[in-house]
This record gives sequence, structure tokens and C-alpha cells, in this order.
Amino acid sequence: MTHKVKDCVERPRAKGAKLTGKDIAPDEKIQSVELDYEGKHDRYNGYDPAQYARVVDRYEAIEALKQQRLKERELARTFRREQKARLRAEGGAVSSDSDSDGGAVDDADGLDEEEKLAESAAAEFGQVTRRVRSAGGGASSSVRNLRIREDTAKYLFNLDVESAHYDPKTRSMREDPTPNAAPGERSFRGDNAYRRTGDASALTELHVHAWEAGNHGQEVHLQAAPSAAEALYKQFKAKKESLNANVKQAVRDKYGDAAAPQDGALMPQELLLGQSEVYAEYDATGRLIKGVEKAVTRSRWEEDVYVGNHTSVWGSWWTAGQWGYKCCHSTVKHSYCTGAAGIHASQEAEQRMARNVAQVTQGRDGSADAPPPSSMQQPLKTVTWGSDVAADIQLDPQRLAAALARQERELQGDGQGRGAGGLDERKRGYNSLSEAAVTEEDMEAWRQKRSRGDDPLADPSKTAGGGTDGYEYV
Repeated sequence: MTHKVKDCVERPRAKGAKLTGKDIAPDEKIQSVELDYEGKHDRYNGYDPAQYARVVDRYEAIEALKQQRLKERELARTFRREQKARLRAEGGAVSSDSDSDGGAVDDADGLDEEEKLAESAAAEFGQVTRRVRSAGGGASSSVRNLRIREDTAKYLFNLDVESAHYDPKTRSMREDPTPNAAPGERSFRGDNAYRRTGDASALTELHVHAWEAGNHGQEVHLQAAPSAAEALYKQFKAKKESLNANVKQAVRDKYGDAAAPQDGALMPQELLLGQSEVYAEYDATGRLIKGVEKAVTRSRWEEDVYVGNHTSVWGSWWTAGQWGYKCCHSTVKHSYCTGAAGIHASQEAEQRMARNVAQVTQGRDGSADAPPPSSMQQPLKTVTWGSDVAADIQLDPQRLAAALARQERELQGDGQGRGAGGLDERKRGYNSLSEAAVTEEDMEAWRQKRSRGDDPLADPSKTAGGGTDGYEYV
């Protein structure tokens, strides 16, 4: 039902089963296998547990045959022993042929050669023999990958799913499953820990040297000629050490050696190298295992270093939203310290600023307690052109009249850009009015004479007709 005749893998019959009614096989069961990420990494994806029943039946049949054969051998062995005993009792000689059954029976331990081979195979359980870098032959190595059953499995040290990855196929866990545990409490530190101990690092260096030597044109191959590669590596290390020693000696000859004995006396090693009796032991990750850790520098920056004659660091004083030096109350970084004089000047500046603010506040409020203007005050500055004049300002009537007349002459002119006095404004030099002072009276005259387009009475046609086109003013 699940395939066509041409796709069938069974032997074709002369007459089909549907015609003869014999050997009608059941329909095949098609199992859908999900090939997602987990499905590809699942070793038992698509496995039918019912197939294991065949393995059990075959194992039981083999065991039954073994038991039957052992019983037959035991009966034969018992029969031979009784025959030997009867012959001895009769006084006859026991032949050597009856003592053995083809060399397969051993009365000392009761085991034949086949049973001994089975025991030796059981003793070597878990031994895997594989070929090393060879397609059709080569050296073989035995790999035992069977842990002691009393030991804790690697994946049980840390049940966190975010812990070290465990590969069930190779039973390997490269990372440390408990990195935060105490060193004395960890019985397993990961497979990578063994790669960093013993001769593993030396073998890695040998591999790297062989690769680099091959890249530089030397005929060396670690797998083809391991002895030659190792001898070449030893020569390389000897030459490198000799070269380093020559360089050190050249530096000592040129600059001298402070550690060399002077006047026949050598400086103590404790003072020369800063050694002490304090013992500290660290693990591969740099964490302290035993002893007391050495004191480290508090900061990566220089501490207690003062520049500019200051006795305090920048940021030791704060005022009005600004940082400064506490020794002189200066808010300018990298400034020179002025000491107590700077503090006194800063306080006076603050007091002066407070008095000025109080005077301005009292002047705006019109308080009677405001101090009278002194004769030593600076004269009032002229009002800037375009600014507003205060309402309480005192104007000179004569100056105001002169300013109005001057403004009137400027407005009349001659209609050709010429103002008062017949001067052509178009011929005026650049910045010719930059030094002209504008007084309060000039500003008032300009305000009075300026044109206002939004004034309803400014239009003569409206005022002649009686006002504002029917609108009356209140």
C-alpha cells in the first residue's frame, strides 16, 4: 500500500500474494521525522522502540543455547570423571586421551577456552580501537571512554540549562560547570583544564612550530617525521635562548646592571625584587586560592598631586552651581592659587553683588528708604536708539523743543532724499552717525513725530467727512 511494484525491495514471486493469499505482509508505517534543530541533534529521532524487542529475543535465544551447551558439557565432564574413577578402582591405567576433550577442558578452573575468551572480552569492555590518520592502514590506538560508575556524571554537577555545554555523544564538557564555586569544592573543572596542564601545552607549541616552519619553506611534518620535527624544535628553542641571552648581555654592557654585586657585596633579594615571605596561590582564571592577595593601587590616576600652588584638588568646593578649589574659592580650573586673599576677594565680590541687587530692587519698588544718588555717581548713559524710555524719566523742555524742531526739519526735507541743511542722505558716509549720541529728548521727539498707520484720525478724508464713517468715539 505504501509503494509501487517497481519500488519494492522484496523478491518478486511467481504469483502475487493477493492471488494466492499467502505471505500477506502488513502495511508499512511511515513515520514523519522532523528535521529541525533539535531533531537533527537527537540521536534517537525516528527510532521505533518496538524494534528493541527483536534484540531482546535474539539475546534470550543466544543465552538459552549457551545454557544448554553448558549443561551438555557438564554432563560430559561428569561422565568422564566417573569413568576415570571406575578405571582406577579396577586397577587399570588411565589413558591420556581420556584426560582431555580435544584440549578444550581444564579441570583446574572448570573453564574452556571459549569461556576464557568471553571473560577477556568482558574485561576489555569500553575499549575502542581506531585508526590514526590512515585510510587503509596505519597505527592503531586504544581509547577508553568509560567513566567509573561511582563518580558523578558531568552533566549532574550543574543542572542549570545556561551552564557549560555537555555533548552526550562524546561525553565531553569542555567548560567549567561550576566556575563560581570554591576551588577546594570543585571535583571537575572541565575538559579544557586538562588541555592546559602536563605536556598538552608543550605538544601544542610543537604543532605550532611545525606549521610555521612549513610555511617558511622548511621540510618538516609532525605526523610524517615526528622525531625530526621535535629535534628541529629543540634546536630552535636553543638558538632563541642564546639570542635572548646575547641581547641581555649587550644591554647590560651598554647601560650597566644595577642588580649586579657592587664592591663584592650583593644587594639582598628582598630589597632588590621586593620579595617577601607572603605566599599567594592563584588558579588559571586569576582568582586567589591560598594566601593573602597583594594590595593593589587604589586608582589608575595619580592621587594627592596638586598643581598651581593649590593645597586642595579641583572639585573640593562648590558654590552657586560651580565647582572650584577649597583653598582659594577659585572656580577657574588650572588657575594659580591665591590663598586667603582669593577667599577674601570672592567674599567681597559676593557682598557687592548682593548690594547692587538690593539697590536695583529698591529703586524699582520706589521705596523711600532708597539712598540718594551721590555726586560721585557716573552720569547717566544716553538711551540706545530703539529702546523704551522709563515712565518716570525727567525731560528738559528746552531740549525737547529743539529736538521736535530738528525732527520736523528732517521729516520735511526737499523730497529728494535731502534732509535738514540740504545734506543728501544718499551721499552720507558709512558709519557717519556711529558717534552721534541719542538723548531722551530725541527719542521723545521721534515718538511724537513718527507716522502711525493704524490711527483712524490720521486719514484727512475721514476726518473731513465727520469722523469715522458713522463710528463715534467714547
